[in-house]
Amino acid sequence: MGPRPTLLASILAAALAAGCTTSPGTAPAVDDLSEPAPPADLASVEDTFAARLDGVLEGTWRSAEHRARDAWRNPRETLGFFGIAPGQTVIEITPGAGWYAEILAPLLREDGRYIAALPDPARADTPQGREGRQRGIERLRTKFAEDPSVYGRPAIVTYDPAAPVLGPAGSADLVLTFRNVHNWTMAGTDAAMFEAFFAVLKPGGVLGVVDHRARRADAPHDSGYLHQDYVIGLAERAGFRLVESSEINANPADTTDHPNGVWTLPPTLNVPEGEDRERYRAIGESDRMTLKFVKPAE
Repeated sequence: MGPRPTLLASILAAALAAGCTTSPGTAPAVDDLSEPAPPADLASVEDTFAARLDGVLEGTWRSAEHRARDAWRNPRETLGFFGIAPGQTVIEITPGAGWYAEILAPLLREDGRYIAALPDPARADTPQGREGRQRGIERLRTKFAEDPSVYGRPAIVTYDPAAPVLGPAGSADLVLTFRNVHNWTMAGTDAAMFEAFFAVLKPGGVLGVVDHRARRADAPHDSGYLHQDYVIGLAERAGFRLVESSEINANPADTTDHPNGVWTLPPTLNVPEGEDRERYRAIGESDRMTLKFVKPAE
Protein backbone atom coordinates (compact mmCIF):
# COMPACT_ATOMS: atom_id res chain seq x y z
CA MET A 1 0.00 0.00 0.00
CA GLY A 2 1.44 3.38 -0.99
CA PRO A 3 1.50 6.51 1.13
CA ARG A 4 -1.85 8.05 1.98
CA PRO A 5 -2.54 11.13 -0.18
CA THR A 6 -3.37 14.38 1.52
CA LEU A 7 -6.74 15.96 0.92
CA LEU A 8 -5.10 18.78 -1.00
CA ALA A 9 -3.17 16.37 -3.19
CA SER A 10 -6.35 14.47 -4.00
CA ILE A 11 -8.21 17.71 -4.76
CA LEU A 12 -5.48 19.07 -7.00
CA ALA A 13 -5.07 15.79 -8.86
CA ALA A 14 -8.77 15.48 -9.53
CA ALA A 15 -9.12 19.13 -10.51
CA LEU A 16 -6.18 19.00 -12.91
CA ALA A 17 -7.33 15.73 -14.46
CA ALA A 18 -10.99 16.61 -14.84
CA GLY A 19 -11.19 20.38 -15.04
CA CYS A 20 -14.90 20.90 -14.55
CA THR A 21 -17.72 18.39 -14.59
CA THR A 22 -19.49 17.57 -17.83
CA SER A 23 -23.26 17.26 -17.78
CA PRO A 24 -24.62 13.81 -16.88
CA GLY A 25 -27.68 14.37 -19.02
CA THR A 26 -31.06 13.13 -17.90
CA ALA A 27 -30.93 10.59 -15.09
CA PRO A 28 -33.82 8.64 -13.52
CA ALA A 29 -34.11 11.24 -10.79
CA VAL A 30 -36.83 11.89 -8.29
CA ASP A 31 -35.43 15.36 -7.73
CA ASP A 32 -33.51 18.05 -9.62
CA LEU A 33 -30.31 17.37 -11.59
CA SER A 34 -29.43 20.93 -12.61
CA GLU A 35 -25.87 21.85 -13.51
CA PRO A 36 -23.47 22.74 -10.66
CA ALA A 37 -21.68 26.04 -10.50
CA PRO A 38 -18.15 25.95 -11.95
CA PRO A 39 -15.41 24.99 -9.47
CA ALA A 40 -13.43 27.58 -7.57
CA ASP A 41 -10.20 28.99 -8.97
CA LEU A 42 -7.49 26.35 -8.71
CA ALA A 43 -5.28 28.60 -6.59
CA SER A 44 -7.93 28.76 -3.89
CA VAL A 45 -8.89 25.07 -3.89
CA GLU A 46 -7.10 24.27 -0.62
CA ASP A 47 -8.50 27.23 1.30
CA THR A 48 -12.06 26.96 0.05
CA PHE A 49 -12.77 23.25 -0.27
CA ALA A 50 -10.73 21.83 2.60
CA ALA A 51 -11.96 24.58 4.91
CA ARG A 52 -15.51 23.90 3.76
CA LEU A 53 -15.14 20.23 4.62
CA ASP A 54 -13.93 21.16 8.10
CA GLY A 55 -16.90 23.48 8.50
CA VAL A 56 -19.35 20.85 7.27
CA LEU A 57 -18.04 18.30 9.76
CA GLU A 58 -18.77 20.80 12.54
CA GLY A 59 -22.16 21.73 11.09
CA THR A 60 -24.96 22.23 13.58
CA TRP A 61 -27.33 20.19 11.39
CA ARG A 62 -25.26 17.12 12.29
CA SER A 63 -26.47 15.58 15.54
CA ALA A 64 -24.07 14.98 18.43
CA GLU A 65 -24.63 11.27 17.88
CA HIS A 66 -23.55 11.52 14.25
CA ARG A 67 -20.50 13.64 15.04
CA ALA A 68 -19.45 11.15 17.72
CA ARG A 69 -19.14 8.48 15.03
CA ASP A 70 -16.55 10.52 13.14
CA ALA A 71 -13.91 8.79 15.26
CA TRP A 72 -14.92 5.45 13.69
CA ARG A 73 -16.00 6.53 10.21
CA ASN A 74 -13.18 9.07 9.63
CA PRO A 75 -15.01 11.15 6.99
CA ARG A 76 -12.27 13.74 6.45
CA GLU A 77 -9.58 11.15 5.79
CA THR A 78 -11.89 8.83 3.87
CA LEU A 79 -13.17 11.47 1.46
CA GLY A 80 -9.63 12.75 0.97
CA PHE A 81 -8.42 9.25 0.15
CA PHE A 82 -11.17 8.86 -2.46
CA GLY A 83 -10.17 12.20 -4.01
CA ILE A 84 -13.35 14.23 -3.62
CA ALA A 85 -12.92 17.63 -5.27
CA PRO A 86 -14.84 20.75 -6.36
CA GLY A 87 -17.00 20.48 -9.45
CA GLN A 88 -17.48 16.73 -9.21
CA THR A 89 -20.69 14.80 -9.73
CA VAL A 90 -20.76 12.41 -6.77
CA ILE A 91 -23.24 9.54 -6.43
CA GLU A 92 -23.72 7.94 -3.02
CA ILE A 93 -25.34 4.51 -3.17
CA THR A 94 -28.11 3.78 -0.64
CA PRO A 95 -27.28 6.49 1.90
CA GLY A 96 -29.62 5.04 4.53
CA ALA A 97 -30.45 7.56 7.22
CA GLY A 98 -28.14 10.08 5.57
CA TRP A 99 -25.02 10.03 7.75
CA TYR A 100 -22.74 10.78 4.80
CA ALA A 101 -25.43 12.73 2.93
CA GLU A 102 -25.29 15.31 5.74
CA ILE A 103 -21.64 15.82 4.79
CA LEU A 104 -21.59 15.34 1.03
CA ALA A 105 -24.60 17.44 0.01
CA PRO A 106 -23.47 20.58 1.90
CA LEU A 107 -19.87 20.08 0.78
CA LEU A 108 -20.87 19.99 -2.91
CA ARG A 109 -23.68 22.53 -2.65
CA GLU A 110 -21.83 25.43 -4.30
CA ASP A 111 -19.55 23.74 -6.82
CA GLY A 112 -20.53 20.17 -7.48
CA ARG A 113 -23.47 17.82 -7.55
CA TYR A 114 -24.55 15.28 -4.95
CA ILE A 115 -26.86 12.47 -6.06
CA ALA A 116 -28.35 9.94 -3.64
CA ALA A 117 -29.23 6.62 -5.30
CA LEU A 118 -31.79 4.40 -3.56
CA PRO A 119 -33.63 1.17 -4.47
CA ASP A 120 -36.91 1.70 -6.32
CA PRO A 121 -39.86 0.96 -3.99
CA ALA A 122 -41.83 -0.44 -6.93
CA ARG A 123 -39.19 -3.16 -7.38
CA ALA A 124 -39.48 -4.53 -3.84
CA ASP A 125 -40.76 -8.07 -3.43
CA THR A 126 -43.19 -7.38 -0.57
CA PRO A 127 -45.52 -4.57 0.55
CA GLN A 128 -43.34 -4.14 3.63
CA GLY A 129 -40.30 -3.77 1.39
CA ARG A 130 -42.04 -1.18 -0.77
CA GLU A 131 -43.13 0.78 2.27
CA GLY A 132 -39.67 0.65 3.80
CA ARG A 133 -37.98 1.88 0.64
CA GLN A 134 -40.52 4.66 0.21
CA ARG A 135 -39.97 5.79 3.80
CA GLY A 136 -36.25 5.94 3.15
CA ILE A 137 -36.75 8.17 0.13
CA GLU A 138 -39.19 10.44 1.94
CA ARG A 139 -36.91 10.69 4.98
CA LEU A 140 -34.01 11.82 2.84
CA ARG A 141 -36.11 14.19 0.75
CA THR A 142 -37.54 15.74 3.91
CA LYS A 143 -34.06 16.21 5.35
CA PHE A 144 -32.94 18.08 2.23
CA ALA A 145 -36.13 20.15 1.95
CA GLU A 146 -36.08 21.30 5.57
CA ASP A 147 -32.83 23.24 5.14
CA PRO A 148 -32.03 24.13 1.51
CA SER A 149 -29.52 26.71 2.71
CA VAL A 150 -27.44 23.80 4.02
CA TYR A 151 -28.14 21.07 1.46
CA GLY A 152 -28.83 23.05 -1.70
CA ARG A 153 -30.67 20.99 -4.33
CA PRO A 154 -29.29 17.45 -4.18
CA ALA A 155 -30.86 14.86 -6.44
CA ILE A 156 -32.43 11.53 -5.56
CA VAL A 157 -32.49 8.73 -8.13
CA THR A 158 -33.99 5.28 -7.81
CA TYR A 159 -32.80 2.03 -9.35
CA ASP A 160 -33.90 -1.56 -9.80
CA PRO A 161 -31.47 -3.65 -7.68
CA ALA A 162 -31.70 -6.54 -10.14
CA ALA A 163 -30.85 -4.36 -13.16
CA PRO A 164 -29.53 -1.08 -11.75
CA VAL A 165 -29.08 2.05 -13.83
CA LEU A 166 -27.74 4.98 -11.82
CA GLY A 167 -27.76 7.66 -14.51
CA PRO A 168 -26.51 8.31 -18.03
CA ALA A 169 -23.41 6.36 -18.97
CA GLY A 170 -20.18 8.18 -18.19
CA SER A 171 -21.84 10.96 -16.19
CA ALA A 172 -20.28 10.68 -12.70
CA ASP A 173 -16.84 11.52 -11.38
CA LEU A 174 -17.08 9.61 -8.11
CA VAL A 175 -19.32 6.79 -6.86
CA LEU A 176 -19.26 6.09 -3.13
CA THR A 177 -20.71 3.20 -1.15
CA PHE A 178 -20.39 2.87 2.60
CA ARG A 179 -21.15 -0.50 4.24
CA ASN A 180 -23.53 -1.74 1.56
CA VAL A 181 -21.73 -4.44 -0.41
CA HIS A 182 -22.49 -7.16 2.15
CA ASN A 183 -26.22 -6.49 1.72
CA TRP A 184 -25.98 -6.86 -2.06
CA THR A 185 -23.96 -10.04 -1.65
CA MET A 186 -26.63 -11.55 0.57
CA ALA A 187 -29.28 -10.51 -1.98
CA GLY A 188 -27.31 -11.82 -4.96
CA THR A 189 -27.17 -8.41 -6.66
CA ASP A 190 -23.56 -7.42 -5.94
CA ALA A 191 -22.22 -8.13 -9.45
CA ALA A 192 -25.02 -6.11 -11.06
CA MET A 193 -24.35 -3.17 -8.73
CA PHE A 194 -20.64 -3.05 -9.57
CA GLU A 195 -21.45 -3.20 -13.28
CA ALA A 196 -23.79 -0.22 -12.78
CA PHE A 197 -21.03 1.71 -11.00
CA PHE A 198 -18.71 1.08 -13.93
CA ALA A 199 -21.34 2.19 -16.46
CA VAL A 200 -22.21 5.49 -14.78
CA LEU A 201 -18.62 6.60 -14.14
CA LYS A 202 -16.57 8.59 -16.63
CA PRO A 203 -13.34 7.05 -17.88
CA GLY A 204 -10.88 7.84 -15.12
CA GLY A 205 -13.72 8.09 -12.59
CA VAL A 206 -13.31 6.65 -9.11
CA LEU A 207 -15.29 4.10 -7.12
CA GLY A 208 -14.81 4.32 -3.35
CA VAL A 209 -15.86 1.34 -1.23
CA VAL A 210 -15.98 0.98 2.55
CA ASP A 211 -17.30 -2.24 4.08
CA HIS A 212 -16.93 -4.62 7.02
CA ARG A 213 -13.82 -6.74 6.52
CA ALA A 214 -13.70 -10.46 7.28
CA ARG A 215 -10.44 -12.03 8.40
CA ARG A 216 -11.22 -15.37 6.76
CA ALA A 217 -11.98 -15.94 3.10
CA ASP A 218 -14.70 -18.46 4.08
CA ALA A 219 -16.50 -16.09 6.47
CA PRO A 220 -20.29 -16.46 6.08
CA HIS A 221 -21.74 -13.55 4.13
CA ASP A 222 -24.74 -13.34 6.44
CA SER A 223 -22.32 -12.21 9.17
CA GLY A 224 -22.14 -8.82 7.45
CA TYR A 225 -18.41 -9.26 6.91
CA LEU A 226 -16.79 -9.79 3.51
CA HIS A 227 -13.24 -10.75 2.70
CA GLN A 228 -11.36 -7.93 1.01
CA ASP A 229 -10.29 -10.16 -1.89
CA TYR A 230 -13.94 -10.95 -2.62
CA VAL A 231 -14.82 -7.25 -2.97
CA ILE A 232 -11.75 -6.56 -5.09
CA GLY A 233 -12.79 -9.46 -7.34
CA LEU A 234 -16.27 -8.01 -7.78
CA ALA A 235 -14.82 -4.69 -8.88
CA GLU A 236 -12.21 -6.16 -11.18
CA ARG A 237 -14.75 -8.40 -12.92
CA ALA A 238 -16.84 -5.29 -13.59
CA GLY A 239 -13.82 -3.66 -15.27
CA PHE A 240 -12.31 -1.61 -12.46
CA ARG A 241 -8.65 -1.42 -11.49
CA LEU A 242 -7.68 -1.26 -7.82
CA VAL A 243 -5.71 1.95 -7.19
CA GLU A 244 -5.02 1.61 -3.49
CA SER A 245 -6.33 0.21 -0.22
CA SER A 246 -6.18 2.09 3.05
CA GLU A 247 -6.31 1.27 6.75
CA ILE A 248 -8.10 4.53 7.55
CA ASN A 249 -11.15 2.65 8.83
CA ALA A 250 -9.36 -0.37 10.31
CA ASN A 251 -10.08 -1.63 13.83
CA PRO A 252 -7.58 -4.33 14.90
CA ALA A 253 -9.63 -5.00 18.05
CA ASP A 254 -12.47 -6.44 15.97
CA THR A 255 -12.07 -10.24 15.78
CA THR A 256 -15.02 -10.39 13.29
CA ASP A 257 -16.39 -13.61 14.87
CA HIS A 258 -19.29 -12.31 16.94
CA PRO A 259 -22.54 -14.18 17.77
CA ASN A 260 -24.74 -11.88 15.69
CA GLY A 261 -22.15 -10.92 13.13
CA VAL A 262 -21.21 -7.31 12.63
CA TRP A 263 -24.49 -6.22 14.21
CA THR A 264 -23.15 -7.39 17.58
CA LEU A 265 -20.91 -4.32 17.64
CA PRO A 266 -21.85 -0.65 17.96
CA PRO A 267 -23.83 1.14 16.82
CA THR A 268 -26.38 -1.73 16.60
CA LEU A 269 -25.24 -3.72 19.68
CA ASN A 270 -27.47 -6.70 18.93
CA VAL A 271 -26.18 -8.72 21.87
CA PRO A 272 -27.80 -11.92 23.23
CA GLU A 273 -29.51 -11.71 26.59
CA GLY A 274 -26.99 -12.02 29.39
CA GLU A 275 -23.97 -11.06 27.28
CA ASP A 276 -21.69 -8.27 28.44
CA ARG A 277 -22.60 -5.33 26.21
CA GLU A 278 -19.69 -3.32 27.56
CA ARG A 279 -17.27 -5.86 26.11
CA TYR A 280 -18.60 -5.12 22.62
CA ARG A 281 -18.72 -1.39 23.24
CA ALA A 282 -15.04 -1.59 24.17
CA ILE A 283 -14.25 -3.20 20.80
CA GLY A 284 -15.91 -0.32 19.00
CA GLU A 285 -17.24 -0.31 15.45
CA SER A 286 -16.24 -2.93 12.89
CA ASP A 287 -12.93 -3.38 11.15
CA ARG A 288 -13.47 -1.96 7.65
CA MET A 289 -11.76 -2.15 4.31
CA THR A 290 -11.36 1.11 2.39
CA LEU A 291 -10.78 0.51 -1.33
CA LYS A 292 -10.22 2.98 -4.17
CA PHE A 293 -10.88 1.77 -7.72
CA VAL A 294 -10.64 3.57 -11.04
CA LYS A 295 -12.48 3.06 -14.32
CA PRO A 296 -9.61 2.86 -16.82
CA ALA A 297 -9.43 5.66 -19.38
CA GLU A 298 -10.57 4.59 -22.82
